[in-house]
Amino acid sequence: MKKPNKILMTADTIGGVWTYAIDLADCLSKKGIRVHLATMGAFADEDQVEQAKKIKNLKLYQSNYKLEWMDNPWHDVDAAGHWLLELQENIKPNLIHLNNYCHGHLPWKAPVLMVCHSCVLSWWQAVKNEDAPPYFQEYQQRVQAGLQAADLVIAPTQAMLNSICHIYGDLSLKKTIPNGSSIQHQDPKKEDFIFCMGRIWDEAKNISLLNKITHLVKWPILTAGDQQLENKASTSFTGLESLGRLSSALAIKTLEKAAIYVLPAKYEPFGLSVLEAAQASCVLVLGDIPSLKENWQDAAFFVDTDDALALAMLLNMLIEDPELREIYSKKAYERAQEFKSSQTAHHYQMAYHQLLNETTSTSI
Repeated sequence: MKKPNKILMTADTIGGVWTYAIDLADCLSKKGIRVHLATMGAFADEDQVEQAKKIKNLKLYQSNYKLEWMDNPWHDVDAAGHWLLELQENIKPNLIHLNNYCHGHLPWKAPVLMVCHSCVLSWWQAVKNEDAPPYFQEYQQRVQAGLQAADLVIAPTQAMLNSICHIYGDLSLKKTIPNGSSIQHQDPKKEDFIFCMGRIWDEAKNISLLNKITHLVKWPILTAGDQQLENKASTSFTGLESLGRLSSALAIKTLEKAAIYVLPAKYEPFGLSVLEAAQASCVLVLGDIPSLKENWQDAAFFVDTDDALALAMLLNMLIEDPELREIYSKKAYERAQEFKSSQTAHHYQMAYHQLLNETTSTSI
């Protein structure tokens, strides 16, 4: 029986995919699996480089090629494809793990597993409540080609997988594997503030809804994350207290102090920041969308993503009721225990074994 021992994995350094990839690589490393991680989007920052250095069987290859969802990315996407094939020739992996779409159709010499972390067209439908404009026709064609070429497609929630199949067509081999997190918290000491973190510039996070209610909510609302993408104008909200982009260590400390974590997202295929907040025993207040309800039903409060007044009333109710906060902080923590990195890695190992032993692809 063939076993995965050397994996070429792609990732980007801009969002939660980096955290996902590092956690997974760490778990796989402990099983003796060598991960060659090729990153795009932007060069890794100092904190990310240090995270990678701590993983024994991980080798990091950096680039700043544009990601497929960025403006006018196709020259970079094609160049990144050539780069990845060169890495394949040098590394000789026996499995390809893609955390992006448009390189799925490349002439790989090993089985290809592809993970659907998000996508522009499903984002557009959820956030804009309409189909994406014709500008994204090439994106759709390239993503569809990549998905259909992959040997196995994985999504972190059934809601995301359903969306992908609805937009790009059914897939012959697909499954869901929930994301996990390995963060350990030391007896969080809660303080009187509300917290939200993520890409501030991303409309899907719906930070603008929080900005509308700062004068109505009794506790301060703090945010952390990137406020700008590429050369776009910086996104800022005057009513919110911004902490900027935090290192992973500072983000953990802030979550440990936050009594309430709020994310009124309109689109969130999994919600890794929500999981991290739940691990820190934060009370969860989330957007009422299928993917978040799939993971956090009965362990969080859900709110209409367009109803600012309802969100303010819910937050004030929680502020005034410490006993209710205590109940739901425990509910969130207990649910978070179902999403461990080790369990996620175990399911991926099973998927790797399936690919290596059931596909007709041959390893190098």
